[in-house]
Amino acid sequence: MSMRRRLFVSFGIGLVLMLGVSGLRSIARAQAPAAPVEPAATTAPPAAPEPVAAAAVGVPDPTGDNTGTASDVVVKDPKAPKLDEVMATVGHSKIAINLMWTLLTGFLVMFMQAGFALVETGFCRAKNAAHTMAMNFMIYPIGLLGYWICGFALQFGGVGTVAALGGTAPLNSEFTITLFGHAFGLFGTKGFFLGPDVYDVGVFALFLFQMVFMDTTCTIPTGAMAERWKWSSFLAYGFFISMVVYPLYGNWVWGGGWLAQLGSNFGLGHGHVDFAGSSVVHMVGGVAALAGAMVLGPRIGKYTKDGKAVAIPGHHLPMALLGTFILAFGWFGFNPGSTLAGGDLRIAVVATNTMLASAGGAIAAMIYMMARYGKPDPSMMANGMLAGLVAITAPCAFVTAPISVLIGVVSGVLVCWSVFFVERTLKVDDPVGAISVHGVNGAWGVLSLGLFADGVYGDGWNGVPGKVTGLFYGAPKQFLAECIGTVTCVVFVFASMWVFFKLVDVIIGNRVSAEVELAGLDLPEVGALAYPEFVLSPGNSVGAFEPSRPSPTPSPAPAGATARVESF
Repeated sequence: MSMRRRLFVSFGIGLVLMLGVSGLRSIARAQAPAAPVEPAATTAPPAAPEPVAAAAVGVPDPTGDNTGTASDVVVKDPKAPKLDEVMATVGHSKIAINLMWTLLTGFLVMFMQAGFALVETGFCRAKNAAHTMAMNFMIYPIGLLGYWICGFALQFGGVGTVAALGGTAPLNSEFTITLFGHAFGLFGTKGFFLGPDVYDVGVFALFLFQMVFMDTTCTIPTGAMAERWKWSSFLAYGFFISMVVYPLYGNWVWGGGWLAQLGSNFGLGHGHVDFAGSSVVHMVGGVAALAGAMVLGPRIGKYTKDGKAVAIPGHHLPMALLGTFILAFGWFGFNPGSTLAGGDLRIAVVATNTMLASAGGAIAAMIYMMARYGKPDPSMMANGMLAGLVAITAPCAFVTAPISVLIGVVSGVLVCWSVFFVERTLKVDDPVGAISVHGVNGAWGVLSLGLFADGVYGDGWNGVPGKVTGLFYGAPKQFLAECIGTVTCVVFVFASMWVFFKLVDVIIGNRVSAEVELAGLDLPEVGALAYPEFVLSPGNSVGAFEPSRPSPTPSPAPAGATARVESF
């Protein structure tokens, strides 16, 4: 009986398919254009019609050859178009391409926030996962509003003409002082709240693109200060760095400020050049992370009484590795997008150099860890890839492919060495390695530009004629300008952030109580557990899970809890 039923079902399905195919064929034949009727031999051939766009007569254009023609150029008299009319359309289209390119790459950079959130949360312990993820989530709206209020104005209010975006004419006011007979730009004074005086499409595109760069900087310290940072202090920090610290240094390098003017004022190459942010974005974030982690102090149980560092593994390594891949993908917005011009074909070189450096960093970190410790260490592979990306961010447009790999390889070894130096020698607790990845390799990135820029790109950069050329290609002054910018970043950012965190410590405090830290920051600080169905097993040093008890609220550990318990 079942066999007969299957035969009937199969027959029915086949019949339905046959009828459906026949119906589709009938519809296709009905919609096909009728074949032209051949005229009689005695009929005179008709006059050849004037060429028109394929779409005008309803004919599909599968190759696109007939889509977008002269008929799409708006002119008063199509039969006698004027050159200025055609040029206006071409110019408008060029800027439209650049605006679209800038916005799309800005969207890619915004997606990097997800990568940072996964990396930092994965490298932290389960009891703090909701708190770490919440910081990575909220730094975006906090930084965005702070940058909108005054950060953008301070950074780009006096940048002047950004030709690729149509001119940005309203951004024409920079506060300057005169030293040694030269004007030193310090900060912009136009663009607060994106008010009516800068209501311009180019300005708004620049704001969006630069805002997501600022967001990257603000995110970096959330990893270095994770697992003991008080939420109220974090909120104050988010506004301060987005409104003051990042915009000021950013102005000096990208907004036409004094570091950019080192070339035009003192003949130091093209001034401090940073194509996409090794110093402006990553080094600022890394140095701020160093100041914050030093003021905050190490996590409970990180160091023994004799000062020996204790490993505190993160709870979700696959999450961290996935976040690394998301960051690597977003970097294709970060670096190529910094041309601000979709028509700048150098984007191909920039993108490829970015890939190569990331590979060099990951492989070098793996080899270093295997050679020294016998195992590759996936967390160091991830940090090696990120270090390569950070380092290539400044020189990506100015170096060759082999040099990009070299820069990545150096960064991969450098990040491993730096992580252990920061942890063991400086005694600074950085759960995710942000200081080493972003701070140390941000510095290496701009210095490598001063060493390896090959002199084939960047004509007129910062108003200086000629291509950007480094020390090894005959321009030692460019390297000096990179050194000045690096030292300035360390001194200014560290000093300002150190003072800020010290003041916050006095006013509201930076750190949660020991009881909260031992129990986990999720419930006390953000009111939610990342994993409510589970609690940490106190007998497992790597933070394994066991089914939760009736109440998910963790209880504070006893005062005599050992480092083994505290490592969860």
